Amino acid sequence: MALSQSDPIELTCEILVAGGGPAGVPCALAAARSGARVILVQDRPVLGGNASSEVRMHIVGANGTGRFDRGEALITEAREGGIIEEIRLENCVRNPQRSASMFDLILYDLCRREPNLTLMLNTSVVGAERESNANDAPILAVLADRPSTEERFRISAQTFIDCTGDGRLGFEAGASFMEGRESREQFGESLAQPVADSHRLGSTILLTARKHTHPMPFQAPDWARRFSREDLKLRLYATPGEEEPSHEYGYWWAEWGGTLDTIRDNEVIRDELVAVALGIWDHVKNGPPEERSLEESRKDPLEASHWALDWIGFLPGKRESRRFVGQHVLTEQDLMTSRSFPDAIAYGGWSIDLHPPQGVDAPDTEPCEQHPVPWLFDIPLSCCVSREVPNLMFAGRNLSATHVAFASTRVMATCAVVGQAVGTVAALGVRDRILPSAMASTQSFVEKAQRQLLADDSFLIGCDEKGRCPVVSGAQITSSGSQSDAPAIAVNSGQTRSVHGERGAPRGRELPGLHRWMSEGLAAWIRFDWERPQSFVGIQLIFDTGLHRHLTLSHHDGYTAAKMQWGRPQPETVRAYRVEGLSAENQMGEEAWQCLVEVDDNYQRLRRHFFTVPVSYRAIRIVVTGTNGLDHARICGVRFLAESVMEC
Repeated sequence: MALSQSDPIELTCEILVAGGGPAGVPCALAAARSGARVILVQDRPVLGGNASSEVRMHIVGANGTGRFDRGEALITEAREGGIIEEIRLENCVRNPQRSASMFDLILYDLCRREPNLTLMLNTSVVGAERESNANDAPILAVLADRPSTEERFRISAQTFIDCTGDGRLGFEAGASFMEGRESREQFGESLAQPVADSHRLGSTILLTARKHTHPMPFQAPDWARRFSREDLKLRLYATPGEEEPSHEYGYWWAEWGGTLDTIRDNEVIRDELVAVALGIWDHVKNGPPEERSLEESRKDPLEASHWALDWIGFLPGKRESRRFVGQHVLTEQDLMTSRSFPDAIAYGGWSIDLHPPQGVDAPDTEPCEQHPVPWLFDIPLSCCVSREVPNLMFAGRNLSATHVAFASTRVMATCAVVGQAVGTVAALGVRDRILPSAMASTQSFVEKAQRQLLADDSFLIGCDEKGRCPVVSGAQITSSGSQSDAPAIAVNSGQTRSVHGERGAPRGRELPGLHRWMSEGLAAWIRFDWERPQSFVGIQLIFDTGLHRHLTLSHHDGYTAAKMQWGRPQPETVRAYRVEGLSAENQMGEEAWQCLVEVDDNYQRLRRHFFTVPVSYRAIRIVVTGTNGLDHARICGVRFLAESVMEC
């Protein structure tokens, strides 16, 4: 019997997440960690999307790159926190060899270890059932096919989240979406086209190479493209990107297909991109075709004779396809003015990064036109909820934005923080029995969601009041000693990073200060005393992980060496610490501290420790005995956990 004719296997969950890329993985993990039963459906054999071993694109975000870096220690710390920071730190320490497949494994491991999460790889959403034909009817279930096992599934859920990039789930459900480039007049955007068209950003196929001890010849297939010097005059083909000369990784600008339908024509685009990538490599290895008979070309001007192709992708790294129409459409003005949204759930900061749709077929046009946004900017919940389908949410490059605004929000670290936010909000909605369509307009719900996101190490601009822990606020906080401007009480400032510097948070919302305790030396302690014993089930700590620096898996040696501390824990991070509780003095009248937690190998930013039974103490002390490099301790946040991780 054909797969499409067989009876589907019935599955049920509370939240269905479609798409296991940079938005979908944090989304599913956040929802599951928040207590919801989650199924994550991914159409590829690995997780990670454009960051996976199948594509190998850098995960970048609000801290920028190249000409528009945004970051200065203790002043502008723009790198994303939360689950994407957890993933980056894990990858940095466990994958010093910078293996693309090891990154796949790290994502797979995180999902497999989450008890509330069911992962379904090689599975594609192919249909959706709604309650009725009414425009505002909710989704009841999706149909999903897994060709590797010749099985079809019918998956019922309360909330459906589309993180597929192409928007397959929402498309099957009949949700409104946008494609192409809007006109300047439609949304009043200065960077938009004078006349709307169907063009979009193109796709890219990347390659990696290795240097050998002897010459390694390369012969391009007959169907590979041929590029002259004139063809590549505006493209840095001697260097992958804008870093030190090298040939081990390239080329983000090897782009094509933006004048086609990046969904329906994806196979055509793939074939042409392979021809483009091999043509560029042929140019690097063998010189421009017009010069190959010249003596000059035999001098190997790009010093590529000993380099050999090691890997080439066969899955296009897609930048743009569908964008859903949400309750709000994010625009250029929202980004450039850093508009404050009451329902903000995430932030961005990447430049408005527009590319010529023709890609390499536009040799006289710069491969990208980056317009820096002056400040970090809000991304509201209303951009992540369908305008008409009441239980459909979305995160990633398919969120509700114009083509111009999307050119900033599309990058993967931004997709990740939006994904975590949407997953968290969806789980809260399931618990509180509120539909996604009503969330953004319900102030009490939005504020609860924002408090939870801040507790989970997400960053929201200017939300310090919602980020404070009441249990910590009621304590007398002392320490073994503090550096100037970094007192012990700063661990409850409500913000766990500094963003008051250049291109940080907008003026009036920047909340100046270091927002962390910095000790005078080691060993060091910070202490919390209460008038009456306090009961809790755990403690949460947020450490400094150098959010002013770049930290992303790159196959480019120069970029990694120049921008990152890769292959080891970040030097600012506390390595060894104890959490101790005090209930009473001993018979000698001395304080009798009980060790509750002891860690000697930490490299993560967010650490939660749960006790086997609830504890009650009149004082808690955190003793830091070592870091991963600095000569003093840094703690950015402390929270005491009540009945669940959804409370402090």
